[in-house]
Amino acid sequence: MTQTIDIKQEIKRLNKQFLHSSDFIAKEIQLGREENVILCYYSSLVNKTDVEQNLVNLKKLSESSSQNNQNSKQNSNQSVINEPEKNSENNQDSSTQNQQLANEETITITTEKYDEQKLVDYVCNGETLIILLQSKQMIRLQNAEFAHKSPEEPENEQVLRGSHEGLVENLDVNIQLIRKRIKNNKLVVKTIQLGNETRTTVYYFYVENVVDSEALKIVENRLNAIDIDMLYSTGQLEEYLDDQVWSPFPQLLLTERPDRVVANILEGKIAVMSDLSNNAIIGPVTFFSFYQTPDDFNSRVIVGTFYRLTRLFGFVSAIFLPAFYIAIVSFHFEVLPLELANKVKSDINQIPYRPLIEAMIMEITIELIREASVRLPKSIGQTIGIVGGLVIGDAIVSAGLVSNLMVIVVAFTAISSFVVPSIELNTTIRTLRFPFMFLASLFGFFGIVIGTFLLVIHLLNLSSLKRPYFSPIIPFDPVAMRKVFFRGPYYGANRQARSFKSKRNDRE
Repeated sequence: MTQTIDIKQEIKRLNKQFLHSSDFIAKEIQLGREENVILCYYSSLVNKTDVEQNLVNLKKLSESSSQNNQNSKQNSNQSVINEPEKNSENNQDSSTQNQQLANEETITITTEKYDEQKLVDYVCNGETLIILLQSKQMIRLQNAEFAHKSPEEPENEQVLRGSHEGLVENLDVNIQLIRKRIKNNKLVVKTIQLGNETRTTVYYFYVENVVDSEALKIVENRLNAIDIDMLYSTGQLEEYLDDQVWSPFPQLLLTERPDRVVANILEGKIAVMSDLSNNAIIGPVTFFSFYQTPDDFNSRVIVGTFYRLTRLFGFVSAIFLPAFYIAIVSFHFEVLPLELANKVKSDINQIPYRPLIEAMIMEITIELIREASVRLPKSIGQTIGIVGGLVIGDAIVSAGLVSNLMVIVVAFTAISSFVVPSIELNTTIRTLRFPFMFLASLFGFFGIVIGTFLLVIHLLNLSSLKRPYFSPIIPFDPVAMRKVFFRGPYYGANRQARSFKSKRNDRE
């Protein structure tokens, strides 16, 4: 009776500890034949059917162990001096039976000393706890069942050839996707908990014999230095790992593809993930890492090289094309052929605004249509984007607000920005085109040169985990430079591919 009263008081205290949450379960159950214990868990984090099945198995283990103890006592009372071998055989059989019962279930059962703070942490992590008040111990049943999507291909990084699996919001599944591709004990996975309130689990991958040891030390130091109350997004984690937060250029690569993660960590990089998002943060990277896709390495050599160069050309045209149009129309008509110059001038004379205002109208319209197509449901988002662009473009030209050539320039610029495989760099390009438009409207080609000079200086001073961001241009490496622009054949590769120097020399 005393034990039951103590259990009821403990249940009341636990409910108070968990603020009487509706999904917190704390109840009295009978574990063995004589002992009553407390079962507590979050019903939203575990499967009730699994909990009941695990309790049945745990009771079998408890009953079998108690029966074995009784048999051993009886045998010890009736034993003689020459019977220890028989008792050892019985103990060996009982231990084998317990091990088989534990291995039949996909669950980890551990016992440790009862601690209130640890109990709160374990329950919040989705574990089921059994409290033994008599022995002041608790049994942990690690059977959390967190909801997550299946490893389907990411919508933002689709490829024509190659793997069609994607990372998910689950630690064990992501580790499985990586280890399936790297069957090597050199692949290291380490975890750390961040956020005093959220207790978010962050884990990072690297391959021991090829990793950049200095970059790894920087990542570990920056992760250990994070001291915040709430960590609930990958963007927060990325800012803590960035070298320069105020730069418009992303210094770490975000991807949802496990094959891309594997390709990068085999080059000596580090991949950081969390159980909050299906994005992996990869570093250190260079500017040209954002223009490489798995399709480059799954297609023909010449084809992969051609499309890689096409993407780099898209970067140039997406930033400079509107600025060139404004500079030519405002200051440098002489660079156009005479027939084209007369045609453009006749169209512009009918526009009541300066070229900068004309370009701003079209660019902002394109950005509004693009943002609306992203926020709308998929069933109508693409329709709104296509129909809205055609209708608004035709109406603006008919109203005499912009010229036909400006519509062509803005449309080509928008298409050029879409070829960037990275969403982060895509948004950077869309933002940078506006300063170049203002400089071109003020100083013409000279303004574009000034903007390009400042942009290159910024890229040269930028770094990713203390590694040069504009490598292999600065510092110049002709061999790596060739690999950036041209995709070589596999049979000719006799070295371990790396973006930066690691602690192991290249294999010859």
